[in-house]
Amino acid sequence: MSDATFLGMPPFPEAARTAVKDSRLRYNLRKATHTIRDKRAHVVDEMGDDWARLRAEGAAVKTHTLRHLDRYLEQLEASVTRAGGHVHWASDAAEANRIVTALVKATGETDVVKVKSMATQEIELNNALAAEGITAYETDLAELIVQLGNDLPSHILVPAIHLGRAQIREIFLEQMAEWGTPAPPGLTDDPRALAEAARAHLRERFLRTRTAISGANFAVADSGTLVVLESEGNGRMCLTLPQTLISVVGIEKIVPTWDDLEVFMQLLPRSSTGERMNPYTSTWTGVTPGDGPQEFHLVLLDNGRTDVLADTVGRQALRCIRCSACLNTCPVYERTGGHSYGSVYPGPIGAILTPQLRGMGSEVEESLPYASSLCGACYEVCPVAIDIPEVLVHLREEVAQGHGHLGEKTLMAGAEAVFSSSTALGAVQRAAGLGRTLVPRHLPGLAGAWTDTRDVPDVPAESFRRWWNEREQGEGR
Repeated sequence: MSDATFLGMPPFPEAARTAVKDSRLRYNLRKATHTIRDKRAHVVDEMGDDWARLRAEGAAVKTHTLRHLDRYLEQLEASVTRAGGHVHWASDAAEANRIVTALVKATGETDVVKVKSMATQEIELNNALAAEGITAYETDLAELIVQLGNDLPSHILVPAIHLGRAQIREIFLEQMAEWGTPAPPGLTDDPRALAEAARAHLRERFLRTRTAISGANFAVADSGTLVVLESEGNGRMCLTLPQTLISVVGIEKIVPTWDDLEVFMQLLPRSSTGERMNPYTSTWTGVTPGDGPQEFHLVLLDNGRTDVLADTVGRQALRCIRCSACLNTCPVYERTGGHSYGSVYPGPIGAILTPQLRGMGSEVEESLPYASSLCGACYEVCPVAIDIPEVLVHLREEVAQGHGHLGEKTLMAGAEAVFSSSTALGAVQRAAGLGRTLVPRHLPGLAGAWTDTRDVPDVPAESFRRWWNEREQGEGR
């Protein structure tokens, strides 16, 4: 059974160095990301100026909700309770895992099916359940592939984006039997054949599993409705067939009303899959006697989100609707893949979200704000206008102020002293001009990583300031 974890993974520079050497990985990533982003561009462009207005509205709704999150959380709790559901509050991953494990144990079941959920991946719920003798079966096709391969997701929308069809075929043939219905012996790597093998494997699981775990794309505060968008229909099987449904949802996923939800129902499909409307939208509100799950539990997850909310610059990361558009346009992600980020949240959004949720507690988190060229493409495609470059620079400042960058802090302090004094600046410029022939083309030590791919500019014989003063004197001004 799968026990893969992001814990203990190396920091981004080390992981990326290994990833870029994998030519098959780079091919898979480039082909997939370019296909998705081209589809997105087509359905966004056809909206013309309406897209900019829709994007601004989405950002405004999210910003308003985050500013009044306490009120909307209480409203959501009251609405879910009124509809027959039960609400649980989890301050961190450990508490969320304890709550969900206890709820599953109370059903007497040892197997659960899951709808694709980044929140449960974030808290590593599957491992927590396994430790208590409970097996969680992923039902999203890409998540199933990752689970069968004892792998980790590498993309928000397409978790198995790093794998090719031939690799998926081998995983199905070698691992499906261990988890349930085996793959047919003559399985090919044709996408339709792979999908049919997954369908047969999952159908038996859907029909006999009595407990399901889901996430949610959105939670509507005034009605207590939860919403899941998907492309396959497997999620709907999880949400309707079992007797007990447990949904783990980050506290930032709230929208105030159904009118607000309508905005995101236009933004998300276009930005994620390049579709005008996603194939399956499932909504549920509490329980309905004789129809669907008869017991519903909502676990509201904080796990660092309140700390993010306290940061006036970084809090915009909580507007994210997990569309993955920033991943598909990012030149860094395209070459390194999602595993290099050491978190379930890869790409540009992961580079700003993970360090804030976890804190700058290790080299992994400290390296992520630097996993970007700051080209700004991620901001341009974000459907809720998260200024990711701004947050990256903000987090880099936090890293530079931390304990691990004494050299950088010393260098910047020296630069401040020089640039604050015209006398000191002039002296440094004169010295640089005299020693201009001694400047190496490549710098030693850590600075070499910068100059390996960049030329050190030539030092002029005289500074602009000196040239200007001599010119002014020569003209008698």
